Amino acid sequence: MGIGTAKVDPRQRQSGVRRLPNWLGTVAVSALSLACLLWVYHDFNWRAELPKLARVHWAWVALAVSCDMLVYVSQAWRWNILLRPVARLPLWKSVQAIYIGLFANEILPLRAGELIRCYLITAWDRVHFPLVLSSALIERLIDGVWLILCFGVTAHFLDLPRQVDAGVWVLTSVVSVVGALVLFAVTNRKFARHVTTRHRWAEPVRMVVEGLHLMGRSRSFLAAVAASLVYLGLQVVPIHAMLRGYDVNLPWGAAAVVLVVLRLGTIVPAAPGNLGLFHVCGYLALHKVFGVDSQTAKMVTGAMFFVVTVPLLIAGAVAVIFTGTEIRELQRQAREQRG
Repeated sequence: MGIGTAKVDPRQRQSGVRRLPNWLGTVAVSALSLACLLWVYHDFNWRAELPKLARVHWAWVALAVSCDMLVYVSQAWRWNILLRPVARLPLWKSVQAIYIGLFANEILPLRAGELIRCYLITAWDRVHFPLVLSSALIERLIDGVWLILCFGVTAHFLDLPRQVDAGVWVLTSVVSVVGALVLFAVTNRKFARHVTTRHRWAEPVRMVVEGLHLMGRSRSFLAAVAASLVYLGLQVVPIHAMLRGYDVNLPWGAAAVVLVVLRLGTIVPAAPGNLGLFHVCGYLALHKVFGVDSQTAKMVTGAMFFVVTVPLLIAGAVAVIFTGTEIRELQRQAREQRG
């Protein structure tokens, strides 16, 4: 090899386009996470606030932890309802897949756990990966619609920050586009059969469309929409319990608003566990919307992040142990299924 000559990936030579390094996305989201944490906690009075932990009502914190764990059991129940037209899964298997996916989301960037949980169902029940991926897409679409409706009710009664309004407009645009595509897939099954290009994505796309058609037109779809209310409603309980645990006396509706803001702000793929973005959204919701003093809002948001993260790490680690496979290996296998 001559001096100054570098190896070139054949795929890059064929396409004429240099691929961005894989680590670039991780560095970008990590930088965003750090910037968010610095913005929230740069003036936090650690010396004055940490002793207040001794006055926390730990029974409320325990309730928050218990209900947060139950949230994902309800998600598994809804997932089984959605998948009913293509597969009949034991609830405990779906719960295990979701907890492993959550564990991956807490330690890996860019929501890698979404692919991993879909891959696990594919491996365990021999369901085609694109079909399972269709169910995850429908889940997110249903959640997006409910969040937009909840925001509409909230905005009618409260003056929300501009950042939240902007986030909702972005979410509404995304949900509208995705919803239109899903509706097209549900009502035009012939489209899936005519995806006959030679591109390597043709067959997976066809199967995704088939999955959307099967699940979107089934009787179980409306049951899944109703189950989503249970799934979202249970997420309000941990937030309300944490507020009560820290003697922040806000009504149940306030906890629902905080949930909407948290879900809107963390809907994009980010750092593991939505570190940073979670803290910004929680702080804005408590301090800017409901007038909780700045130091308390930061303290409660940090505690909420701990409560929703550590139990999931423990439960997810146990679920991974039962699979007998390392999380990085599951990530690699999920990527192979996708591509």
